[in-house]
Amino acid sequence: MTVSNRLRAWYGAHPLHLLLMACCFALAGYAAVQLLTGRPLQVALWFIGGALLHDLVLVPLYSGADLAAQAALARHQHGSEAATPTDPTAAALPTTGFVNHVRVPVFLSLLLLLVWFPLILRRSEPYTGATGFSQDVYLGRWLLITAGVFAASALLLGARLLRRHRRTHPRHPHHRRPHHRRRPRR
Repeated sequence: MTVSNRLRAWYGAHPLHLLLMACCFALAGYAAVQLLTGRPLQVALWFIGGALLHDLVLVPLYSGADLAAQAALARHQHGSEAATPTDPTAAALPTTGFVNHVRVPVFLSLLLLLVWFPLILRRSEPYTGATGFSQDVYLGRWLLITAGVFAASALLLGARLLRRHRRTHPRHPHHRRPHHRRRPRR
């Protein structure tokens, strides 16, 4: 048994994976040391506040919004007969696929807002002095990225719906376009 095979049996993955993970942890450690050298108390408060804000406020908000979107889509598919998430027929509905076309753009947009909110909302006083750049472009760029992500998701949903429609409604052989026949030369 070679060293690579023994390492794979012990670690559970290719040795290159272990090397890549070690490099990622080294880079994260370097970034943490650089981040904590300036203002460690403020950084720690920001991380703790972010974790608490996410877990206590944002998770219930976006979980509730997600459940409401799935329930609304299920009601729309069943007409006036409301299907609740506890209804056994609601589990068979393909609502998740459609809701994902809203979930993913919302997630990406809110993630960008969460990371860049001081610049998007123009609340970062030291930014202009430290970099010499203006904060005025971030709101417009965030809105453009958000619109682009939603547009891409809508195009992907449209392509999926078109493919599903073509798969469930194949063309009848008699409805094909007639082939152009060449006229015989005289």
